[in-house]
Amino acid sequence: MTPKRSLPLPGRRTGWSTGRRALVLAGVLTGLLVTAGVSAHLTGRDAQSSSPPGGSAADPPRPSTGPAGPPEADPAPGAGPVPAPPKISDPVAFAEAAAVMLWSYDTRDTDHGHHLAGVEAWMTTESRYRDWSSVSARVPDPTLWSRMADQGQYATADAAGGHYPSAFLRALAEDPAAITEAYIYAVTVTGTQRISWANGGSGAEDRSITLAVQCRPSRACSLVAVAPHVAP
Repeated sequence: MTPKRSLPLPGRRTGWSTGRRALVLAGVLTGLLVTAGVSAHLTGRDAQSSSPPGGSAADPPRPSTGPAGPPEADPAPGAGPVPAPPKISDPVAFAEAAAVMLWSYDTRDTDHGHHLAGVEAWMTTESRYRDWSSVSARVPDPTLWSRMADQGQYATADAAGGHYPSAFLRALAEDPAAITEAYIYAVTVTGTQRISWANGGSGAEDRSITLAVQCRPSRACSLVAVAPHVAP
């Protein structure tokens, strides 16, 4: 699958409380995606997704992110402790790695607290944009984690591809400079999650998630939020 790359997502200043951050970030996303009929809430869910339609007008150039140092190896899909975020400056590549990270876990050798701390290490340090609650909600709560551990449950994942939703192309065409406020991009990633548990049990599901990632010039990307699911 060839990823479809298109439009970046501008950020906006807002208050410091978690509730206000979530509302404002949701408002920004909704404002850009209203023509696509997106929900206004930052409570996106994994969903089965068909491959995005191929073929579109040439993508407009995104603002240069500058060098961010030599890329590190992408986190290897697989069970175990949460890998460190890759030091890369491409929003789509980072979002693909982040999606794999969110879909992967291993309750056999990682407790809930250490897993959650590993996920948080991927987050932006800019408090005015960071929506940790939307990301931490993807991790099972301590009680469920304990029950999963009793069954030796773990999950591995891979990303089939990532792309900027088409609605972002339209928004960028209307306001090309908007991205320079916060350099926050919305990226939809599709892939597969494989879950295994004791006594040979296993299963697999297609996954789709839309992430907001921040990639400032000359700086490695970081995760901002789990955004509403949007149409390709």
